[in-house]
Amino acid sequence: MARNAVTISFRLGGDDGVSVEARKWEAALRELGFSTRRVAGEIEDTPRPDDVVIAGLGLGAEDAVDEHALRAALADADLVIVENLCSLPLNVAAAEAVQQAVEERNARIVYRHHDLPWQRRRLAHLEREWPPRTPGALHATINLRSRRELEARGYEGATTIHNYFDLDPEPGDRASTRNAFGFADDDFVLFQPARAIERKNVPGGLRFAQRLQSLLPDIGFRYWLSGPAEDSYESTLERLLERATLPVTLGRAATAADAYAASDLVVFPSTWEGFGNPVIESIAARRACATHPYPVLSEILATGVRTFSTERVEPVVKFLAEPPDVRERFFEVNLQRARLSFSIDELPAAIDEAFAKHGWIAW
Repeated sequence: MARNAVTISFRLGGDDGVSVEARKWEAALRELGFSTRRVAGEIEDTPRPDDVVIAGLGLGAEDAVDEHALRAALADADLVIVENLCSLPLNVAAAEAVQQAVEERNARIVYRHHDLPWQRRRLAHLEREWPPRTPGALHATINLRSRRELEARGYEGATTIHNYFDLDPEPGDRASTRNAFGFADDDFVLFQPARAIERKNVPGGLRFAQRLQSLLPDIGFRYWLSGPAEDSYESTLERLLERATLPVTLGRAATAADAYAASDLVVFPSTWEGFGNPVIESIAARRACATHPYPVLSEILATGVRTFSTERVEPVVKFLAEPPDVRERFFEVNLQRARLSFSIDELPAAIDEAFAKHGWIAW
């Protein structure tokens, strides 16, 4: 008998971190024998016949949630995965409606937490508590720090299933992508794969690039921010670009693989991330990555993979001066270490083990 899993979030199908990871979980659940369906306020990729779009669930929704449509969308669900919607109550009415609907459904519930409200300054003091303390629900965090914080607050049923990655991706199109963005053959492209919002720390990335430029004045550096600006950051970004001392390009490539292929060094200056996918994505793309020491980074580095620091430019300069075979050895060792902890092939087993430990064996 088929087991039905429904994934629900503010938005799905895009290239934001929640959507990317939700897509991986759907694939893993299908390997475990589930059929999967999506419910969201927005679905950004090619619609599927069984998708359910409920406008009131969206991040900027003005309409109330159609509760009848929401209950109908969950009617045959054996498992409901709530992707961040009840973790960060960015749309409180949607979070309340989803909590009520999933609890009424009496299905097995995974609250998947990419972030938690007390980790965001503007959400640290909410009138009511989030995430919900639904009896029997599994709280799946993407990092150990969040799980420990949940446990310290008395939440039961918390586990950690970190993000996993395709470590043998199809290579992107370097030449066509660079040409599309106007990069010359000898430009050295520093790529920041991020939306422009405060915690992504675009100023820190630009400072790193400018220090690198001052030490290597003969190299034509270009800074590339994938963007776009969100959360009212547009005017701040405009001022940053006006003051930058090196050329800055803003825009998304056709695919993430194309973006990494077209770049020469990945810059990841975020001050906070639930995980930090570009750290591992850059390793899969055989690119060096300079990161700000955001808190969860230590969990990634504990596996043995290596990054450079945006706080120390000199090691990057030294690395760029190494012979090609030395740099290739660095990439190969990093990839071998990543395979031990982050291979997408391990995700179905990680989910299955978490379900079993939670007592979800018979369906």
